[in-house]
This record gives sequence, structure tokens and C-alpha cells, in this order.
Amino acid sequence: MGKKEATLIPTEPVTQTMGTGKVSLKLLIDKSRRTVLFAEAGKDFVDFLFHILALPVGQVIQILTETGTMGSLGNLYGSVEKLSNAFIKSSEKDVILKPKAPASFFKIPFLLFDAPPSSDSTLKTYYGCPAYCYGCYLSESPSVKCPACMQPMGQICTLIKPPAGERTAGSDGKGGFVLGEVMYMVTDDLTVEPMSTISSITLLKKFNVEEIGHLEEKVVSFGMDEVIKLLRISFHSEKVLTDVFLSGKRERS
Repeated sequence: MGKKEATLIPTEPVTQTMGTGKVSLKLLIDKSRRTVLFAEAGKDFVDFLFHILALPVGQVIQILTETGTMGSLGNLYGSVEKLSNAFIKSSEKDVILKPKAPASFFKIPFLLFDAPPSSDSTLKTYYGCPAYCYGCYLSESPSVKCPACMQPMGQICTLIKPPAGERTAGSDGKGGFVLGEVMYMVTDDLTVEPMSTISSITLLKKFNVEEIGHLEEKVVSFGMDEVIKLLRISFHSEKVLTDVFLSGKRERS
């Protein structure tokens, strides 16, 4: 009798490509300095920011290279692509060029990836025993033998999402990382904290904002174009939101 809690089923490997979702952000802008002080953001945007930290570096480079916005690391990525199989095994090349995302990837919403029928950027693939031995053994390699029957574990399995409404990650049952009942303050340098009146006032004092008339609220959309800009700019800038939404000149520098 198999284990009831098994969450993997035999199927085709899951693949994902860049997503097309968008979320809205409310920016507080200092017009006199042409700077974004902070963004008021919901769960989706904060989950996306935190998820960046879980992405394999090779996957980030792949995204940026495909859009023509990567520097020397893009050249390094391209060198691996062009290297003949006489010098590197194709399986080893895939490890570098198409790193597998962590299992928690399935719980992170929108923006960076959808789940259409693409063969690129393959997600985590697991392998099980074709005889479905008791114990629900899984492996990351099809060459590993099942501990129960010693057959190669060549049956492809992929993680599937639970039924709608079932709790996954996060205590609010909506997946992702953070609670969805509150708003979050994301500063220009991508510092994140729960939104509050005190934190807002503290930030205004920090930037010596004395004239309220110099402040402007602006609602913006954050989609795939902004994702690419944010990923690239965040490697070298501490004024990420300003560079993404206000300063075209700074973004190109």
C-alpha cells in the first residue's frame, strides 16, 4: 500500500518560460531629487523579490543574456554554450546552462515564469521506480537503482501543484513566502519591511524630507520588462527602483 502523502506523479518533465504577469506598485517619489523613496507593495511583488535569492545564478544569467543585457558573465555563459562536446559532456553543460530550480519554485507566483509548453529552462525533474515499489523512493538521476527492487529508477516524475485552496507555503494559504494580509515597504535599495506609519516617517527623516509638497505618489505596473531591468540593475545599483522607473539615463550607464 503506497504512501498517501506522495505529491509526485509520473508525467512529462515540467518546463517554464518567462511570464507575462504584472502587478501594481505605489511609489513615493521625491520630485526635487527625482528619487523613489519607497514602494508600497503587496505580497506578489515581495515574494518575487525574495524568490530572486533562490534562483540559480545560471538561470539569472540565462534570462539576462537572452534579452541582451548581460555583461562579462554573459560572455562566460556563451563560452559554455559554444564549447564542443569534445571538451565538456553535454550533461555537464546542461548543469551549468540550465540549472534546476529548487522545489519551492512551484509555490512562487507570476512574473518571472509561466508554465507553457517550452523545452527550455527545465525545472526540477525526479525519477522513480517503474515498478512503483513501496516507499516512494525518488532520485535526481535515472541511473540510480531502487533500494527495494534494484531496478534503475527511470520513471520520470514531476512535482504537481496541490488542489486550489490547499495550504502550501506561507501561513495564509496563498503560497509564496510572506503573509498576504499586510502591505510592505520596499525602499530604493530593495530593503523590505512591513508597511507602517512609523517606518514611513522614519524614512522621510532619514532623507531629510521637509517639504511634503515635494513628494508625489505614482502607481506603476511591474511586468517582465521591469523584471529584466531590476535583475540587471540590482547587481550594481543601490537606487534600483529609481533606476527602473525614473532614470533612463542612469539605467543605461
